[in-house]
Amino acid sequence: MPLVGTSLLWLCILEMAAPKVAVVGAGVIGLSTALCIVETCPSCSVTVLSDQFSPNTTSDVAAGMLIPHTYSGTPIHVQKQWFKETFTYLFAISNSAEASEAGIHLVSGWQVFKNTPKEELPFWSDVVLGFRPMSEAELQKFPQHRFGQAFTTLKCDCPPYLLWLEKRLKATGVQMHTRKVADLWELHSEYNVVVNCAGIGAHQLVGDKKLFPIRGQVLKVHAPWVKNFIRDGDGLTYIYPGIHRVTLGGTREKDSWSLSPDPGTTKDIFERCCSLEPSLRGAQDIKMKVGLRPSRQCVRLQREVLSQGGVKLPVVHNYGHGSGGFSVHRGTAKEAARLVGECIAALQGSLSRAKL
Repeated sequence: MPLVGTSLLWLCILEMAAPKVAVVGAGVIGLSTALCIVETCPSCSVTVLSDQFSPNTTSDVAAGMLIPHTYSGTPIHVQKQWFKETFTYLFAISNSAEASEAGIHLVSGWQVFKNTPKEELPFWSDVVLGFRPMSEAELQKFPQHRFGQAFTTLKCDCPPYLLWLEKRLKATGVQMHTRKVADLWELHSEYNVVVNCAGIGAHQLVGDKKLFPIRGQVLKVHAPWVKNFIRDGDGLTYIYPGIHRVTLGGTREKDSWSLSPDPGTTKDIFERCCSLEPSLRGAQDIKMKVGLRPSRQCVRLQREVLSQGGVKLPVVHNYGHGSGGFSVHRGTAKEAARLVGECIAALQGSLSRAKL
């Protein structure tokens, strides 16, 4: 499929001068999608539009750990492909001279469970590095837990990763404008194709009632001695060391729109994390952050044609990644870019027919 989409894209570009593409949203999904479009279609004129750029996006609050969230409405083989493409892409960056600037690094650690999970081998176990059951000796560090998994994965530190993506985009001539888009249709006279990467903003932007926020509150602390990640198997409590700060979490509050940090929640998160890693009692410079994860049963990754009065606007949607955005961002961005190629090819087909 991708080969067909790409060849169609190039055919259309031969006849259609610089198709204009707008990407709405400047979090990790929007920026990576814009980059994939440029890589797939160098002749496209791409513009990123958003009312918020880093460090004020939901992605800036995220820990950026590559441990997949499972989407109940998406086939597992598709999720695995998205994750694998993302891991491979970031692994290459982590092995390059740009790793530090991009904020990408390998981190090893443990996922621990109070009871043995039904699925001892998650679908992503052969994508991360060195996945294995924890030894009895390792489990002694976690007296309240009976089972665990050890592995090495990747972490994207933000804002550095978002700023690195922005730098890459600007170097290829992509325009970035601070603009609140109230309705995708308002872009129809300026752009040939619009890509919706608005995250939780899509709730209002396109009226998606299947999209809902899952509020996440985290702490960013200074604790440079913490080198290993620790994640409770329920996904609620986690310790994710970054290059400069450690992210402590967290909460999953469905349908809560509040962006104000709650002091009681902060205390609860800190106590939970200290029960997993007592040395965190010495953590300093504690900062509270809140983000709204854009959640739905499955990522919305599809084409749509908006139409008013005989005028058509091709749209590609790529949003609804919930708490798993960083783990699959590159994979879904590649698919969105392929769909943009299809849109441009369809437009070119219409132009060719109009000439006849």
